Amino acid sequence: MLTSDSDWRGNYVDTASPVMTLRPKQELDYYDSRSITLPVAVTPLEAWNLMRSEPQPLMHLAFKARDAISSLFGVKRIGGFSGARCDVAKVGDRLDFFLVEHVAADMLVLTERDRHLDVMICLSTHGRSVTITASVFTHNAFGRLYMLPVGPAHKLIVHNDLRRLKRKVETGMTQ
Repeated sequence: MLTSDSDWRGNYVDTASPVMTLRPKQELDYYDSRSITLPVAVTPLEAWNLMRSEPQPLMHLAFKARDAISSLFGVKRIGGFSGARCDVAKVGDRLDFFLVEHVAADMLVLTERDRHLDVMICLSTHGRSVTITASVFTHNAFGRLYMLPVGPAHKLIVHNDLRRLKRKVETGMTQ
């Protein structure tokens, strides 16, 4: 089952999985939370590794376009996802372009902060449920303009990532 969350209390979303965001929901410029129930439990880092293990060609092109356009406005290039596996993550590490800001048995919090916006991705688990929550705070007009296409695209990307995660877990691809 794939669900989307809209209930909010403070900086934590009221779901089975604990969730962290950049700020309280009403102060965010973008918020999306999606969950899926898997046949077996996985850790947040295992979920990350499974979703990122085979970078999608379309995502590679999207990141190239993003970097080419954004760099014209002084925004740093991020390069996209490498597909590299991470066996242990600790605060201060990088998972591709994301900074690891929090690691717990049930939560992995990743951020990217730039001149146009800050983004936080929270992967959380509770039993067999995996939740991905994105929160964004924009700093300027470019950040707001940037989120016009990225917001809807991000929802689709996360939806597809969760479906791909479930398929991989169902077929035993947990390594």
